[in-house]
Amino acid sequence: MKGRKDLFAKSDWRAIAGLCVPSLLSIAVMLLYNMADMYFVGWMGQVSAVAAVSLVGPVYSLLMAVSTMLGNGACTRIAQALGRGDEETVHRCTALCFWGSLEFGMVFALICFVGQRAILQLLGANEEMWSAARSYMLVIAAGAPLLLLNHTWAGALRGQGKVMISFIGSMIGTFVNILLDPVFILGLNLGVGGAAVATVLSNALAAGYYFMQSHTKRCTLELHPRYARDLAILGDLLALGLPNAVSTGLSGLAHTFSNRLLVGYGIAAVAAMGAVGKATMLVTMVQMGLCMGVQPLLAYCYGEKNWQRLRFLVHKMLGLTLTLGVVLTAVLFAGRETIIGLFLQDTATAALGARLLILHMLLGPFIGLYYLAINFLQAGGNAPAATLTSALRQGVLLIPLLYLLEYWLGLNGLAFATVAADAVSMLVAGGLALRQYRRAANIT
Repeated sequence: MKGRKDLFAKSDWRAIAGLCVPSLLSIAVMLLYNMADMYFVGWMGQVSAVAAVSLVGPVYSLLMAVSTMLGNGACTRIAQALGRGDEETVHRCTALCFWGSLEFGMVFALICFVGQRAILQLLGANEEMWSAARSYMLVIAAGAPLLLLNHTWAGALRGQGKVMISFIGSMIGTFVNILLDPVFILGLNLGVGGAAVATVLSNALAAGYYFMQSHTKRCTLELHPRYARDLAILGDLLALGLPNAVSTGLSGLAHTFSNRLLVGYGIAAVAAMGAVGKATMLVTMVQMGLCMGVQPLLAYCYGEKNWQRLRFLVHKMLGLTLTLGVVLTAVLFAGRETIIGLFLQDTATAALGARLLILHMLLGPFIGLYYLAINFLQAGGNAPAATLTSALRQGVLLIPLLYLLEYWLGLNGLAFATVAADAVSMLVAGGLALRQYRRAANIT
């Protein structure tokens, strides 16, 4: 356990670098991973195929919401346990990640197979997209237990300070996915379904790597079912991971409503907004990764009751997130046509995507402040506040705004809805985090 605490015990900047640099590298790998499917599907030259991948995005988002709930919850709980010197809780958390992933994954797969027609209709699939969307969804559903296991174990490893193992696993999954995508999509002519097969296989290999590392004693990934019977800890994991899970799950739900509105403007609009969603990850996911990287250190400070260090870390992270947000948004705006063109071969559809991207990312420089506030609240165990702000941003505000602004502004309104929801959510999250910070600052 001492070895796992060494990273947390380093000086502030070294600890931030030790956690955030691997986390950012992992996010860079995840960006490649998330963009690979749509990039190679775009090579098919069919706007309907790109639209189908975008249409099924909410199903994948829901699956990732479950993995986030378990993985991020385990990350925070494990880091807090290490701060207290509680090794037993680490074993219980990792065992719950394993068995929870298998059980939730099987339930998810069953729902998708039994309710496939109703789900595709809810997503807004029309005749042009139906076959491709169905193929992609069912393959992802079949591999759900493996996808969940990969992502939840990665979160558990971050909580132990084993960010490099987590990064290597992500890198393995990403590069295998990139290698297999053209083989299955184009070489074997499986189309959109081939992209899903590559995704499942790459996640399986990454999970296998984590399993091998646990046998070398470099990390703790407990599998014995006797450790997975602690329902109280399971409740803690789900509660602590709920804020990010709510954000991911509601994002998928909002994406569903957005797609249903976009279908009214044609499949080109669905494909263009799907490409925008991938492009904006260059800003949102990197800032999210920076803040998620430092979360175990913040949680460790809470567990150790080191309030002075906690204050210093918050000040430094504010500067980092703002600087990174400004730089990344500027790069995205400057190269928007090239970036959107990676996913869309059709010139008119790509031009539409480039225009929508500008509207969509007006608050790009500041979105990192939202993620910092969320992770700060979670690090302090304030799951209800973090959940509230996540629900506001991705559902409670966004879904009504999609319909309201689409009615007023048409297609542009769907992009502006995200900006409006982000603005209000940032203010609420910032206010709640500031209140929690002041409480910590006043503790001596």
